Formats: sequence, structure tokens, C-alpha cells
Amino acid sequence: MINRPAGPPAQPGLDGLPETPRVRALTRPWKGGAAPPGLRRRLARPLVLLAAFVCAACGLVYELELVAVGQTLLGGSVTLTSLVLSVMVFAMGVGSLLAKRLAHRPATSFALVECVLALTGGLSVLALYSCWAWLDGHRAASVGLTATTFLIGVLIGAEIPLLMTLIQRIRREHAGRAVADLFAADYVGALIGGLAFPFLLLPALGPAAGALATGAVNAVAGAAVVLWLFREEPPPRARLLLWAGCGLVLAVLACAAAFTGAIERTARQALYGAQVRLAVPGREQEIVLAGGPGAGGPLELFVGGRLAVCGPDEYRESEALVHPALAGGPSGRVLVIGGGGPAVREVLRHSAVREVVVVEPDAALTGLVRDDPALADLTGHAYEDPRVRLVHAEPMGWLRRAGRAGAAPYDVIVSDLPAPSGDDGRAAHSQEFFGLAARRLAPGGRIAVRGGPVTEGLWTAEAGLRADGLHTVAYQAPAGARPACPPARPAAAGEQRAAAAQGGADGTGTAPAFLLASRTRPVLALARDAPPPRALTTAGLRESAARLAARRPARLPAPYRLLG
Repeated sequence: MINRPAGPPAQPGLDGLPETPRVRALTRPWKGGAAPPGLRRRLARPLVLLAAFVCAACGLVYELELVAVGQTLLGGSVTLTSLVLSVMVFAMGVGSLLAKRLAHRPATSFALVECVLALTGGLSVLALYSCWAWLDGHRAASVGLTATTFLIGVLIGAEIPLLMTLIQRIRREHAGRAVADLFAADYVGALIGGLAFPFLLLPALGPAAGALATGAVNAVAGAAVVLWLFREEPPPRARLLLWAGCGLVLAVLACAAAFTGAIERTARQALYGAQVRLAVPGREQEIVLAGGPGAGGPLELFVGGRLAVCGPDEYRESEALVHPALAGGPSGRVLVIGGGGPAVREVLRHSAVREVVVVEPDAALTGLVRDDPALADLTGHAYEDPRVRLVHAEPMGWLRRAGRAGAAPYDVIVSDLPAPSGDDGRAAHSQEFFGLAARRLAPGGRIAVRGGPVTEGLWTAEAGLRADGLHTVAYQAPAGARPACPPARPAAAGEQRAAAAQGGADGTGTAPAFLLASRTRPVLALARDAPPPRALTTAGLRESAARLAARRPARLPAPYRLLG
């Protein structure tokens, strides 16, 4: 005999389970009903999915903003990108766990999370830029970037559990179907945010204004929509406070947008001095021009926070980079990699030069060198010379394409790209880069490279040149007083201190070093087809080369490689 339970048969409930007291407790509606009434009930599910879509787009924009501002302020290193991504993912897990404590009031909690997220993400770029300018540079920006990434990750991680609870409260259904719908909206939103950041927000608004606009969208789509749909959940006083908080967040973001220009100008003055004349967004970094006629102080050009040109003293490095390379053989065709106007000016002093090709990825930098009267005078209006052809392209890609196209080789290649700092800039000093450049050399051609301070990075670059079958000689620019042009970015001062600690009493650690390479052993000399340099002498070059040869490690470090 089969015993049957007394009472009515169990009805299928959530996830196909019988409608038991436990399932009813898990899906019990809050005060005011399980779902919004009337029209809001019909719109609730699509609007919650739309909120998930928009919040995912905003979350990915915040993540990309943090990577971009970190690369601008701290250098585009793999370490930094890995730090942001790993901390963000870990924090999202923490946020998901913390959201369990908020699930009893999902609409109220979600609105509060979105308000805090909109405020934090919207102000993140301005806050990090201010830390970098006013506090201890790299250290403050690194700590601020990590803390901001963690906080934003926690808030983003709390979104999905709360949205999932709202979806189930609107209409109970199989958890798999609900998760599929929610994650589809989330992933598509992430795609749209990832595409909108580089192609729309960054070029149209810039990082600071783009983050503020994203925060405003986040506050409206996240907090306001959910508060309107589920306004029965919070009690009247809490509802009023949430609406006021959402309005306050929008007001703060609007005020920050109105004062963004003033904040940036004040931060630049704290960083570069009160003589800042112009700041333009470059391809991947900010370009700042300070001093010069009418502004007081020496003319200074900063690229990505680093001093690229110092008016009173720039000729020392430009002469040291260019003149030894043009003295070792034919110099009819010259390739200058990097938009160094002073380097091009020194190349054009040689009467044997017939053609100069300048490859620079950032059109904003070359435009500034060409159009600013003070910079144009400093560079001798080099870009106006008919022998000069300007190409805006990524140098390594351009070298590969030029080699495949069978273009004529160059007698001299001058790499006016800055020496690496950490992981930043290593590609331009990698074995692959030097190999591509060496293939573009004519027989008897030479390559001149900025080596930076006399640290391990100099010998690593030399190892890359030698790995490509080139003979090298390291030498230094003549020492000169540079009191008028101190490094602006705090990291640069630290790099100089590290170089000084490794240098000796002769000052070889602090003076910039260069590398000259060719297929035969290069000889340091000065050409006769140009006026005598102001700072260089053959004897001085050879003396500095002898000093560096005595300090060269017995075994050079491994060269930089793109994949190693």
C-alpha cells in the first residue's frame, strides 16, 4: 500500500522546486508587493536588464580609465595594467560576497551602491591626477590607483547579486534563465563600454570629462531607474534621502565638470611651475609647454611629465646624439625616429644631408614644435626645410612596412626616443626594434640611440644592438649646469638619484649617455661638413667613451625583447 501525503499536492516553485515553506521564504516579497504594480510591472524586467547593460558599460569604462590614467601618470607598463585588472577582479569577488548582506533590500542597496560608484568612478581621474601633481608623485599615484581600483571593483561586484535578486522578485523563474538574461545584458554592455571608451569618450571628452560623464550616466541609469521602479521598497524617509543623495551626486559631478579646467591648470602649475603656457592632449600622453618669451623662465617642453626640451641647455644632448653619427661615413639620407625638432635641426647643419625622414607617432607633438613661435625658433624651423619629410606613424610598424616596400636604405638612423623607465618605453630599445632599424641601414650606415643615465638600462640597450650583429661604443654628452630646468615628474628625480648613486666622482652616472652602432667598429669623431658644435669636441667624446668602457660590465645584461 502506497502512503500519500495529506493535503494538496506541492506546486512547482523557484527553479522547479516544490513550493515549500523554505522556498516561499527565499522568494517572499517585500512590503508593497513582489513587483511594481501596473505599467511599472510590465516595464520592470526590461528596465532592470537595461540598468545592468548601462552599469556594465560604465564599469568597464571606469576600468579602462584607470588603466589609461595609470599609464599616463606612471608609465604604460605591463605591471601597472596587471595590477589594475587583478585588483579589480579580486575586489569584484569581495563585493559579491558583501552583497549577500544587502539582499534583503535589493533596490535600496543597489541605488546606494550606484550613487557611491558614480561618485567614485566619476572623480577618480581628477583625484589621481591631483595626487600625482601635489603629493609624492609616483608613490601617491600608485597608492591612490590601487585603492580606487579596489573600491570601484567592490561596488561593481555588488551589482550582479543585487540585480539578480531584483529580477527574481519581479518574476520568479528558473535561475539559469535569469542568469543568462542578466549576464547577456552585462556582457553586451561591457562590449559597448569598451568600444565607446577609445573611439568616443577619450577623443571627444578626454579622460577627466569622460569619467565625469560616465559617472552621471551611472547615477541616472543605475540609481534613479531602480528607485523609480521599486519605490515601494524603502520607507518614505529613506526614499527621500536616496533621491537627495542621487541628486547630490549629479550636482557634485556637474561642479567637478565645471571646474575641471581650473583643477588641471592648478595641478599643472604645482607640477611644472607657474610659467605653463600650453597643455595639449597627445596621442598617449599630455604635452605641456612652459616658459619662453613673455612667460618668464626658460623654455621647457614636457612630454608625459618628462622634460623633453630645455631651452638653455638642450643643444648639449642634441649635438651629442647627432654629430658623431653623421661623421662616420656617408650621410645623404637620414632617418630620425621621434619628433625631436632639435635633433632634426642638428642634422640639417650638415651640408651633405640631402633628405631627412622624421617618423613620429604623435601629430600633436610635431604640430606644437612647428606652430609655437618659441619652439620653432629653438628648432631653427627645421620642419619647414624642404629636405625634411614628416611621417606620423608608429615607428616599429613603419620600419617593418618600409622594409617590405623596398624603400632605399638610410646612411644614418637617429633614434630620438626617450630611454626606458621601468617597463615604459622598452619596445623602442628592444632587440627587435634595433634589428628592424639595422635592416634599413645602407652599407657603412650608423645608428645613434639615446641611452639615458649610466645604469643597467644603458648596457641592456647596448646588448640589444650587439645581439643584432652591430658594433657599439657608448659615450656621454658634455657636462653642463642645468639649474634652470629641473625634472618635473617626481619619478625623474628618483631616476636621477639612482643614476647618481651608481655613478662615480667623475659624474658619469648623472650625465646622459648615448650609443653609436654600425656593422664595423665605430670611431667617435666630428664631421667637417657642419659648423663646429658648441659643446662637443672629438677629444671630449673619446675621453667619455674611455670612462664608460672602464665601467661596462664584463658580461652585458640580457637585451630587452618584446616577449621576454
